[in-house]
Amino acid sequence: MLDMIGVGPFITLPLILAAMGGPQAMLGWILGAGLALCDGLVWAELGAAMPEAGGSYAFLRRIYSGADGTKKLGRFLAFLYVFQLSFSAPLSAASGCIGLSQYATYLWPSLAGHVVLRSIHIGPYTAGVSAGPETLVAIAALLLVVFLLYRGLTDLRFATAAMWCSVMALMAWIVLTGVLRGHLSHAFAFPPGAFHLTPAFFLGLGSAMMFATYDYWGYYNITFLGGEVKDAARTIPRAILISILLVAALYLAMNISVLAVLPWQGLVGAQNEEARRAVISRFMEAAYGPRVGPALGRVAAGLVMMTAFSGVFSLLLGYSRIPYAAARDGNYFRIFARLHRNGFPHVSLLMLGAAAICFCFFSLADVIAALVVLRILLQFLMQHVGVIYLRRTQPNLKRPFRIWLYPLPPLLAIAGFTYILVARANFQREILGAGVVIALGTVVYVVREKFSNPA
Repeated sequence: MLDMIGVGPFITLPLILAAMGGPQAMLGWILGAGLALCDGLVWAELGAAMPEAGGSYAFLRRIYSGADGTKKLGRFLAFLYVFQLSFSAPLSAASGCIGLSQYATYLWPSLAGHVVLRSIHIGPYTAGVSAGPETLVAIAALLLVVFLLYRGLTDLRFATAAMWCSVMALMAWIVLTGVLRGHLSHAFAFPPGAFHLTPAFFLGLGSAMMFATYDYWGYYNITFLGGEVKDAARTIPRAILISILLVAALYLAMNISVLAVLPWQGLVGAQNEEARRAVISRFMEAAYGPRVGPALGRVAAGLVMMTAFSGVFSLLLGYSRIPYAAARDGNYFRIFARLHRNGFPHVSLLMLGAAAICFCFFSLADVIAALVVLRILLQFLMQHVGVIYLRRTQPNLKRPFRIWLYPLPPLLAIAGFTYILVARANFQREILGAGVVIALGTVVYVVREKFSNPA
């Protein structure tokens, strides 16, 4: 649950509202939860059947290598997964640091000024790049994370427990504040035509589901530690499915609570940029009034920043191990197999951190969109097709947990993720970017295989 919640819901709630133009955006949370549940069932079956370190890397290699392990497709797709991770992991880290910097502007408003904006044009597509004090805060947070990891600070049992308590306390505080100080009717004050099934409605729903999908991701992280999980056949499916249901309930409750206090019109309108930048702090300020509201808003901002920092820390700690493991397996560049004298994969850590710093110059919405599209194309869809393929090619594989109502969940997940890919304005931009990563990864794989295995 801590991996799932992170900073996501605290920074994307205004983006989801803006995508659909009102509180009907709750459909994004609800359908996103349904999609996460379908996807979670796929992860549960694969994780219980193959409880080993590496998660998707191990799944893809095993599924597409065939029962005898001789098919080269498994090795290629596993390589492609690690290759895209060199982009998607930094994008994920950057999104957390950008969110942290947005809440920092609530504590220090001067950080939001003196921003230099530029546009990058690639054919008909445009991406905005910005630089300013807020960007420097995001980069500083990343540098601090890398510095702490480089110092070998990885034993976080007590810090993780404290962060779990702080995140749950913040969520409970938000929900309780909405119940006691909000007006429930405001949360359901839908604008005229909110549910008219127009093309604009479906485009907005696609964007809302994309941001919600980003917020739900993390339920599968237990599979990356599958070899260390006790009673994996039971623990992995339960951890995934229970976490999805509990987090979905928390997200819906938080969404309703915030809208019961803050008018959604202010969060959607382009003129109210400040309210969207640190929505939870503005929520506390509005709920508790001018006397104590600003102080409580600062407390909330601090808690969100702590959550964001912890999420980026754990993300780089975990993801830096995947290129290392692939390199040790002989299926990635040997330089990533190097260990620092203190026993951690420093090359992988430094390269992921450097890429994340570059992504901090882009907008939060663009970073999340690129991340989600890349992961869907080069991880999730391959697993959904893979779990069906595995059922047909290896029917005798021991499956302690089987997908409920099979094959409906993987088929619904494929349909849902495909909808997210294409049912958005200017979706071609992210698809093009992912296509470039696929083409580049394929070329690198072919060249690498040729030189490492000369005829």
